[in-house]
This record gives sequence, C-alpha cells and structure tokens, in this order.
Amino acid sequence: MAKGGFLSSIRLLDPIERSSEVLFGLIMVLTFTGSFHALGADHDDVNRILVAALGCSLAWGIIDAAMYLMGTLSQRGHNLMLVRKVQSTSAADGRRMISDEMSDDLAAVLTEAEIESIRQRFLKAPRPTARARLKLSDLRAAFGVFLLVFLSTLPVVLPFLFMSHPTRALRVSNLIAVIMLFVTGMAYGKFAGSSPWRTGTLMVVIGLCMVGLTIALGG
Repeated sequence: MAKGGFLSSIRLLDPIERSSEVLFGLIMVLTFTGSFHALGADHDDVNRILVAALGCSLAWGIIDAAMYLMGTLSQRGHNLMLVRKVQSTSAADGRRMISDEMSDDLAAVLTEAEIESIRQRFLKAPRPTARARLKLSDLRAAFGVFLLVFLSTLPVVLPFLFMSHPTRALRVSNLIAVIMLFVTGMAYGKFAGSSPWRTGTLMVVIGLCMVGLTIALGG
C-alpha cells in the first residue's frame, strides 16, 4: 500500500467500528490467555497456546474483513433499491420510505417539508441501472478491519514472548488487556456522547465477563 495507506484504511471505519474490532480481537485472545492458569500450562504449553491464539486471531481477522465486505455490498445494493423505489412511487410513499430508513431519533427532528426536500433530491438523481459493486476504498477498509483485529492482539501476547515465567507473563498480559479495554471503551463513549470514564470501566467489566463466560463454557 502507498505511504499512509494503513491509516487511510482505518479512517474509512467510523469510531464505533474501530472500537468494536479492537474489542473483538482483545476478547478473543483473552479467552486463550485466560485458560493458561486453568490448564496449569507449562512453558511449552504456553508456546503452543500462543501459536493457536495468533492463528485464531488471523483467521478471525480474515473472516471479519470478508463479513465487512459482504455487509457493505448488501447495504449499497439496498440503497440503490431504495432510490429506485422512491423514484417510481407516490410522494407520500416516497417520504414514508425515506423516513423508515432513518433512526427514530433522526426522523423525529425532521419535518415533513425536510423529508420532502430529500425526496426531491432522490427524484433529481440519475436512476440507478448498475448493480452494487465494491470499490477500492471498501477493500482498503476491509484490510483495516483485518489489521485491527490481528494487531490488537499483539500487545497482549508480547509478555509471553519476552518473559520466561508464565505466571508473571500472564499477569502483565492481563494488565495490558484491561488497559486496552478501558482505552477502547473511552473512545467508544466519547463518540457515543457518553461519559468516557464510565464507558471505559463498563467495557472492562463486559469484556472480562464475556471472557469468563467463554472459559466457563469450555471455550
């Protein structure tokens, strides 16, 4: 990729998407590291589990990137279909279709005249004839999804690569994971208009609970 390509691909994802991808990666690797103590793993076992954790993270990153592309293509096709329907139906039905596509909060603050103005813009747009297709920017964003999922696991794994004592490495790894969960939660809360500190704390609690449940169920 060109210089700055990775950062550009990351910026194509909104803050909620970026936070979610990092959270998924962290929870996934935590399910592996959290099993170290329960299994009574020695140094050789730790190495095998680390390889499995990184392999699982790599596979999940690829799957998540593919799902992102599928969702993008599906949404783009739905948008083209909406334009065609609005252009070929009555004014009242067109306004209703546009309003139904909005969230309840957004639709509540728009007047009938404003929705009609949006419908008029739909009518002036060229009638879509081509099928929905993926763009280069979509592929870059999918690559960003893959990197976020995979790279977010590395800080949690690094202590096991550089520390010979498994128990100490586990404690450092868990501390790093908790800090990353908190920072991710703060970013999520800031974008959502909530208290960053409260959301960060909640993200840590939810993440650790999900990990505990996964381990308890044999994951």
